[in-house]
Amino acid sequence: MNEHVLSNRLAMVASYLPQGAFFADIGSDHAYLPCFVCLKDEQARAIAGEVNEGPFQSAVNEVEKNDLEDRISVRKGDGLDVLHEGEVDHIIVAGMGGTLISSILENGKEKLGAVKRIIVQPNVDAESCRRWFDQNGFMLTDEHILEESGHIYEVLVADADGQESPYEPDNKEKQLYFGPFLTSAKTQPFIEKWKEELTKKQRVLSQIEKAKQPDPSKVEEFKKKIHWIEEVLGNG
Repeated sequence: MNEHVLSNRLAMVASYLPQGAFFADIGSDHAYLPCFVCLKDEQARAIAGEVNEGPFQSAVNEVEKNDLEDRISVRKGDGLDVLHEGEVDHIIVAGMGGTLISSILENGKEKLGAVKRIIVQPNVDAESCRRWFDQNGFMLTDEHILEESGHIYEVLVADADGQESPYEPDNKEKQLYFGPFLTSAKTQPFIEKWKEELTKKQRVLSQIEKAKQPDPSKVEEFKKKIHWIEEVLGNG
């Protein structure tokens, strides 16, 4: 992977940016994604945010190597601290856990006034991101799931002016858990992911039940999720 060829998951993330976007890539690592987008789209501009010194320096070097200093600003700082209020219209946060992504968005909420779209790629716990969007005025408008190098990744897209909620009121909890778009598409990676999850949850449940004093609420929660997964896989 480099600034000319992105991994499939990052290429999928980048595909949700419109032409000429001014975007922030938070946790940009080597800044491959901003460089890739700006090399392909002469109108695009970006801010690459990175909290750790090593990746920050790698990002600076990558931007200089591609002569993109006038269009990509590499900044060191935590989460959305690297942005000024109203500065960008799109935000990308990729390659972290869903809980961390949600807390980055929550802690930087005041920077989101002008943001039209947020694109996230949580490695785990996409449900946290869906809940955050739902509670903070960003409408989930698309989702994609893909398998790459033995890992399954989800990409979620949320828009500030999303018109229609993707959730059915009587089915919302399940749809927040599985993803409304992913559930209706039920692609092979989706099925693989939830088969794995089912095995994991069954294993954990049997361990909890073996405890001297199993926590009834925990047992109940696991049983509920197992039942949901079996339903969504069509074997419940």
